[in-house]
Amino acid sequence: MSDLKQQFKINFWGVRGSIPCPGAETVRYGGNTPCIEIVAGDERLIFDGGTGLRVLGQSLMGQLPVEANMFFTHSHWDHIQGFPFFVPAFVPVNKFNIYGVVAPNGATIKQRLHDQMLHPNFPVPLQIMQADLRFFSLDVGESLEIGDVVVENAKLNHPGEAVGYRINWRGISAAYITDTEHYPDRIDDQVLKLADNADVVIIDAAYTDNEYHDPKSSKVGWGHSTWQEAVKVAKAANVKQLVIFHHDPLHNDDFLDKIAEEAASEFSNTILAREGLSIVLNPTEAAHNSPDQDSSKKLSV
Repeated sequence: MSDLKQQFKINFWGVRGSIPCPGAETVRYGGNTPCIEIVAGDERLIFDGGTGLRVLGQSLMGQLPVEANMFFTHSHWDHIQGFPFFVPAFVPVNKFNIYGVVAPNGATIKQRLHDQMLHPNFPVPLQIMQADLRFFSLDVGESLEIGDVVVENAKLNHPGEAVGYRINWRGISAAYITDTEHYPDRIDDQVLKLADNADVVIIDAAYTDNEYHDPKSSKVGWGHSTWQEAVKVAKAANVKQLVIFHHDPLHNDDFLDKIAEEAASEFSNTILAREGLSIVLNPTEAAHNSPDQDSSKKLSV
C-alpha cells in the first residue's frame, strides 16, 4: 500500500458562511461557502456542498472515475448551493453516495437537492446528472461504517436543525461541527460528544463575543457561535488541533488574522480555516492496532 493510502487528509475547499464573498479583501482565506474533503485511506468523504464544492469538482475531473461519499449537515442555501455546479455529478463513470438527516418537515436530502434545481430556481433538473447518485437518509445519532471509516453524527443547535459529524479511521478522529450556536450557561453535550479527544475539530466560530452580544446588532439566536466558545470546547474536550470555520462574510483577511492571533493566545493549537489548507495525519502501525495511542500520530498543516 502506498504512503498516500496510509494518510488521513483534510482538504478545505470552502470556509465561509452565509454567502460567498469573493473580492480583494478575502483572497487569503477565500470566499467560497462550506465544503471540506476528507481522504481516509481508500475512502473519499465530502462534507457539505457550498460553492467550494464547485472548486473541488474541478479538481476531481482530473482523477476520473471518482467514487465518494457526500454528507450534508443541513440544507440552508450556503451548504447546498454548489451542488448544481458539481461537474463530476454529470459524468456517467462516477458514483456518489449522498447522506443527510431528514429535515423537520420530513424532506429527505434527495428531495431538498432536487427542489433547489427546479424551475424557476435553476435551468436544468437534478435528473440530468448522469453519475450514479444514491441517496440515503441518516438517523440522528446513527453510526455508519464505510470501509474502515466510521462516521457518527449528532444534533446541533441551529434554526431548522443541523447535524455535526465525527470521522474515525485507524485511531484518528476528526469532527466537523457547523452550524451550531453555543448555550449561554454550558457547553453543548452533543458538541462535546463529537469533539471528545479528537485529533482535529473544525468548528463554527462565525463571530467574536463582542459581535455576538452587540446590543445594537445582536447575533443571539442566529445559529452560530464565537471563537471564544470554540476555545472552551477545545479545552473541555481535550482537542489536539482546533480549526476555526464558517467565517462571517463581513470578516476580511486582516480581521481574520487578528482572530487567529487572539485565538492562538488562548489555545495554542488553533488555526483558521482557509481555502487550499490541507491537514494530514499519518498513523503508524501501532496506531492501527491501538486506537488510543495518540503519540504515534503525526500531524502536518
